[in-house]
Amino acid sequence: METNYLYLWIDFWTIVFPFVFSFIAINPVYKKWKAILPALLIPGILFIIWDITFTYWGVWGFNPRYVIGIYFLGLPIEEVLWFVCIPYACIFSYEAVNFYIKSEVIGDKQKIISLILVLGLILVGVMNYERIYTAVTFLCMASFLVWVQWIWKPIFLGRFYLAFLFILIPFFIVNGILTGTGIEEPVVWYNDADNLGIRLGTIPIEDTFYGMLLILMNISLFEHFQKKSVKSNP
Repeated sequence: METNYLYLWIDFWTIVFPFVFSFIAINPVYKKWKAILPALLIPGILFIIWDITFTYWGVWGFNPRYVIGIYFLGLPIEEVLWFVCIPYACIFSYEAVNFYIKSEVIGDKQKIISLILVLGLILVGVMNYERIYTAVTFLCMASFLVWVQWIWKPIFLGRFYLAFLFILIPFFIVNGILTGTGIEEPVVWYNDADNLGIRLGTIPIEDTFYGMLLILMNISLFEHFQKKSVKSNP
């Protein structure tokens, strides 16, 4: 495999199995495409704008050694595809967890989890306001979680937390490779002046909450449009 196809291959292998298994009869996730499409598109646009801005500011960047050389407003095409492949795989994973685990494992504990997350994210974000990746990511995650937990008040948040624990496994594998695990140089590099400098292996700790925010947006919109679709098709 040529090294400049590495990021493209990561995108491909991230989505291929979730996509194929979406068509199995036991749990045909593909039939929920009316909810999946906007759940991918809306957060994808927001995060691509965020990504373009931070790339332009030098908060992070991409190693030309591992991309094919097609760019969209400064982003490698592989990075744009990432905002389709990862969210689709995560929606599929969320549906799979819901299918195989029927009981409410977290249940009422979701409010405590949300409160601890919000307070911790706000505290770290405010204390590190000069570190743009840390501050923006932590405060955006806290704000969105406040809206979901205490304003929208959905019933799915506990199930999101449970699914996210499973999603963290492939997250650390994929993000680990992108940030340099097992390869000579990272695919994605970071300016540590803009983050806490704390790494989980090779992964900046901010990436965990950046990914959590993206996936929570995906799942929230997926649930919203799924509920809307059910109401319009009684």
